[in-house]
Amino acid sequence: MAGKKPVAPKKRLTEMSHCAGCAAKLKAGDLATVLGGLKGAASHPRALVGFNTNDDAAVYQVAPGMAVVETVDFFPPLVDDPFQFGAIAAANALSDIWAMGAKPLFALNLVCFPDELPLKTLQKILAGGQSKADEAGIPILGGHSIRDPEPKFGMAVTGVVHPKKVLTNAGAKPGDVLLLTKPVGTGIATTAIKRGLASKALMKRVTAQMATLNKAAGEVFASGAFKVNALTDVTGFGLLGHLLEMMNGAKTRAAVDLERIPLIAEVPALAEAGVIPGGTKTNLAHVKKQVTFPEGLPEHIQWLLADAQTNGGLLASVPARHALKAIQALEKAGVDAALIGEVQAGRPGIDVIG
Repeated sequence: MAGKKPVAPKKRLTEMSHCAGCAAKLKAGDLATVLGGLKGAASHPRALVGFNTNDDAAVYQVAPGMAVVETVDFFPPLVDDPFQFGAIAAANALSDIWAMGAKPLFALNLVCFPDELPLKTLQKILAGGQSKADEAGIPILGGHSIRDPEPKFGMAVTGVVHPKKVLTNAGAKPGDVLLLTKPVGTGIATTAIKRGLASKALMKRVTAQMATLNKAAGEVFASGAFKVNALTDVTGFGLLGHLLEMMNGAKTRAAVDLERIPLIAEVPALAEAGVIPGGTKTNLAHVKKQVTFPEGLPEHIQWLLADAQTNGGLLASVPARHALKAIQALEKAGVDAALIGEVQAGRPGIDVIG
């Protein structure tokens, strides 16, 4: 009797990814080097925001009362479920529009896909992305796909905003408070998932957080109900990296209260055990010259603050007198916001306190 034909084990999405657990961005320092010789927004009178300030999206004025906001983002799988991967990648791309105080209009898909995976997997990835576009209330109007040994997915998203209502990352002022709308730790958590070290509860929690749109928070910050001096989202360069971009852009200094920074449950213990993605270590090395930590602060806590995030929360710089109104408005919209520190005058940088 002939033996049964052996069945090949099912290939996991993250097995094909070289960057699971990080946002797969260029190092912050390397990015500054390669962009240093280019003109950016300064080269065109209608370009309101370019790459010069390391902002979240480009802004181009097309009429006296309208500017187009454009962003693009894609990366390899962070989770094995293809639908959830598509949802996370789409939510991450959409976030940059809300981080500029803008409203998304439509999106285009960006796909890299290997021959070894079945097309059914790609269909699920695209369905995940579509689910988030539907939630955001926008259509997907096309896109581009190529063969690639490593699967990748994301979107180019187009939005609009009034030229005088653009929220950049460079307007923070001394006396502002800093509000953060999601806990930190997705990079460490997804690394733990890839290594088989994450509990089912953590897997469920972090997947849900990464797939949660920043729509509600973005609309509150753009509402005009209170003053917002600067806004960004926390993604691949981590909380410290994106906050430092904000402080460098405004030539101000941040004091951050370690005890107030929300962290995903289980992640601190994983960090202490050394479950750290390479992107997080690179982030910390890049910001250290401009960040002071409490004496004796363990390195794993420093890694947490520099952890490379995927679709992290929005980080806002709001005048202190408007802080309570902002927090109440966010709560009413179903967003938990943490007041993590304040903006001060001084040499650009960050002081971590606690």
